[in-house]
Amino acid sequence: MASRRPGSYVCGIDAAVDVIGGKWKVLILWELAKRPHRFGELRRLLPGVTEKVLASHLRQLEDDDVVHREVFDEVPPRVEYSLTTRGVTLNEALEPLGLWGQRNVIERAG
Repeated sequence: MASRRPGSYVCGIDAAVDVIGGKWKVLILWELAKRPHRFGELRRLLPGVTEKVLASHLRQLEDDDVVHREVFDEVPPRVEYSLTTRGVTLNEALEPLGLWGQRNVIERAG
């Protein structure tokens, strides 16, 4: 795992938030939990994300062994992103947080 702040974590939550920090990373993980996607598909599924930010977040998630990037030997080249085992377990850990948000933020606002 590529730690961006080696030795400075206070607890496990601090370390996990460093991996998923930012607006787009959890949304990328959410989409990749459904199935592997190509870059352009992810960009369309995440309205508002810029190409630069998406590419950067995918690289960071790949460095953290959460996302797998597979390049297919085809013409034109095809690249797909999917979750690694670590990414699957991270999504499982985020699921209760998503339920909390649904019940305590989204439903209360409606």
